[in-house]
Amino acid sequence: MQKVISKQLKKDSYLLYIYSPFCGTCHMARTILEKIEDIHGEEIFYEMNANFEEAFLHEHKIENVPCLLIKENNEVKEKVYTFYSTGNIYRYLFEYKPELFTGESY
Repeated sequence: MQKVISKQLKKDSYLLYIYSPFCGTCHMARTILEKIEDIHGEEIFYEMNANFEEAFLHEHKIENVPCLLIKENNEVKEKVYTFYSTGNIYRYLFEYKPELFTGESY
């Protein structure tokens, strides 16, 4: 995963994983996201340490961590707080990153 920088947050579309390093559930969610990136052989998600981004969290009304914030066409489409499984996260990728599933990328 790529550490997010403010320039990237100005993009109109991205998948942002928001976590706290002291959160056990966040570590499990990270494992799911890293597995997905390994399967596809590319970095798909940006990551943000919630401990250093209080203004961003308030602005986007982030209620909890871990959170997968999905922004598309300059609008927050989803805030995923429950990382049940890899398959659950793929459900969102099929909808918001369909280019991952075309061609012979994996």
